[in-house]
Amino acid sequence: MSAGRLLSVLLLLQSRGRMSARGLADELGVSVRTAYRDVARLQAAGVPVYSEPGRGGGYQLVDGYRTRLTGMSEGEARALFFAGLPGPAADLGLAAEVTAARLKLLAALPTGLREEAARTAAVFHLDAPGWYREPEQTPYLPLFVDAVITQRAVDVRYRRWRAPQEVRRRLRPYGLVLKSGVWYLVAAGKNRIATYRVTQVLDAVLSDERFDRPQDFDLGAYWTSYLDDFQTRRYTGTATVRLSPEGRRRLPDNVPPEVVRAVDSTATAVGDEGWVEAVIPTESTEHACGELLRLGIHVEVVAPAELRRAMADTVGVLARAYGSAGVVQATGSLAGDIK
Repeated sequence: MSAGRLLSVLLLLQSRGRMSARGLADELGVSVRTAYRDVARLQAAGVPVYSEPGRGGGYQLVDGYRTRLTGMSEGEARALFFAGLPGPAADLGLAAEVTAARLKLLAALPTGLREEAARTAAVFHLDAPGWYREPEQTPYLPLFVDAVITQRAVDVRYRRWRAPQEVRRRLRPYGLVLKSGVWYLVAAGKNRIATYRVTQVLDAVLSDERFDRPQDFDLGAYWTSYLDDFQTRRYTGTATVRLSPEGRRRLPDNVPPEVVRAVDSTATAVGDEGWVEAVIPTESTEHACGELLRLGIHVEVVAPAELRRAMADTVGVLARAYGSAGVVQATGSLAGDIK
């Protein structure tokens, strides 16, 4: 029997109200028989748990009963300050509420654990956005928070990548996801559930329509499936490239991880100077050209001819811009060879 599990039973009843033995067992990963025994031990310890028989019944604490968080472990006290991190909370319009909740939780801890939690807060800081870009402005994010919680539909004007670029939609928000400093709204439209980048929302107004989020909808599972599908749709072609040792060393800083993994799994040696040839996935000719040019002289495109020509043309334009006639001539010869 675990004292930690008994505390978990107590906190579940305190936070959720009435729960069945089956519900407790599912939450704790134990059998229904074990859940019965745990409740009986709480009752024997003087915790006022009573049961309601019949359909819709279950176990419940006497109204007004509360427990302090004296059973929290040292690790759980440390984890307290990773909940409700200030940056995302501020984006959601909940910074003051999260700060107040953390202070109340901190005050409920015994002195030793309170000091441990405070030490953890002093040595960790989360900065979600990636390097080389400013945090995105999301003026409609608090409105979407309200819509998700109150289950109200939202009328939006949205800018997308394909034509027509500006569209109007009535969305029923199911949840919000923060990915690498970027907020996404997962919402049901007219025919399907889709993902919308919050910064692409040009206008949003709460409607009077109420909706019920499907009980079987799992935001985490949806997002995992969405990412898998995105990767499948993202790469539409392949290219054969040659990389110098320096180019391969610089690869992780300039291309996505999928490209690095493709090089690692397909690389074969060419020549005597450490160069390798590999096959990489590509999104489009334009996108691949931009990414590979970051590697400068440490990469050569072997195929397809369209991408090789795009690389030569771009280098030619740059050479003319910097007034290097010799490079222009050499680049022109290269482009002529691959036409």
